[in-house]
Parts: sequence; C-alpha cells; structure tokens
Amino acid sequence: MAMIEIRDVSKWYGTFQVLAECTSQVEKGEVVVICGPSGSGKSTLIKCVNGLEPFQKGEILVNGIGVGAPGTNLPKLRSNVGMVFQHFELFPHMKVIENLTVGQIKVLGRSRDEALRKAHALLERVGLKDFEQKNPGELSGGQQQRVAIGRALAMDPICMLFDEPTSALDPEMIGEVLAVMQDLAREGMTMMVVTHEMGFARNVAHRVIFMDEGRIVEDATTEDFFGTPRSDRAQLFLSRILRH
Repeated sequence: MAMIEIRDVSKWYGTFQVLAECTSQVEKGEVVVICGPSGSGKSTLIKCVNGLEPFQKGEILVNGIGVGAPGTNLPKLRSNVGMVFQHFELFPHMKVIENLTVGQIKVLGRSRDEALRKAHALLERVGLKDFEQKNPGELSGGQQQRVAIGRALAMDPICMLFDEPTSALDPEMIGEVLAVMQDLAREGMTMMVVTHEMGFARNVAHRVIFMDEGRIVEDATTEDFFGTPRSDRAQLFLSRILRH
C-alpha cells in the first residue's frame, strides 16, 4: 500500500474546476515534487491530501485512511501529516521553543519535559538551538521556515507536505531551508513538495508531477522528466524556468 494515494480527485470552487481527475501515489520513503505554472492546482492538491481543502469527487488515502471519508478523524490524521506552508504560519505570540512544544503537549499528550527534549533536539537538527527563546518576528524568513519544519517534525509525522516552502524567502535564505529538506529526504521521510526549485527537484526528488489547468499532465521519474518530458506543455515550462 502506498503512503499517499490520490484517485480521480476533482474539486470545484463554485462553477470553476480547480482539480480535474487527478490520480497519483507516493510510496513510503519517496520524494515527489509537484511543479507547474501559477494557478495550475498544485497547492490545492497538496492541501486536499491532509483535508485542509475539501474535494467533491474521488478519493485520497493517507496510510490507508480515507481523507474525505465521513468517519475519518481529520484532526488526528493531520497530526500525523506534517505541513509546511509558504508563509511559515508560526504562532507569533509564542517563543520558538513554545512553537515546537505546544502541539506535542495539547495534541499528542506528551509531558512538558518530554516535549522540551524533543524540541531541543529538533532545533539543533535545523541549526537553531541558540534561538529557542526568540520570538518568530526576531528571526529571518529562512530561520522561521526552519522553525516551521522543526514544529512539523515534533509531531512525529508519517509524511511531510511542503507548499512552496521557499517562495517567500530572499534568495540567500533558500539554500538553508532546502538543506534541511534534503537531510529529511536522505533519512527516508515521505515527502510531497510543491516548488519551483528545479535544482532541488533534480537532485532530491524520485518523481516529478507536472500540473497545468488543474490536471496532472506528467507523472514521471525525475530522470525522464528532466530528460525529455512527454508533453509540449511541460517542455515549454522547463525551457522557461531553467533559462533563469
């Protein structure tokens, strides 16, 4: 059984169809990059995976659990699926260390001491052990995003979803975030990553999904996608994005 299964998923905003019969799957330990032009449905698809966006047709399974099924406990499911957003979404009124402990205590029921041990280890892992008493607003964008990754990992997720995690960062901060993500990939974390960072896709992803106008146009191995994409649309996209 795949870690994430997406079967014929369609979604509408009113009369506008934003996803059209999307089908794919992500195996345990696999890193899949989702790319495509703006408005192609990438972020919507990844938000459907953990139930942040409802969908009207099809089926999504995470570790065998139906995301859209009536009896599914979505808060419990989301606690097992790490999500990192474009704009960090940290709690601004909490210290860095509190951002990493609050979910462990309130959702997972860990003791404060246990949560603190986990948080300290993760802040060291993302290179921010000296920043635990800072407020998020005192950190750079890259540092805030690394805190956000640490916060997601604190919940011991079975997989991680990244929604354009570097698009809001200054260019010199992108590398520090991608380095943390590369380490996660090397350790075998199952990951779906919406990104325009084609260097990351080429070096880290096992597969690339290319979307356009709400559809999955290509779903190929990284080697095949960057070799010769089958669709004219993907070839045009790559020629434009790699030129820069």
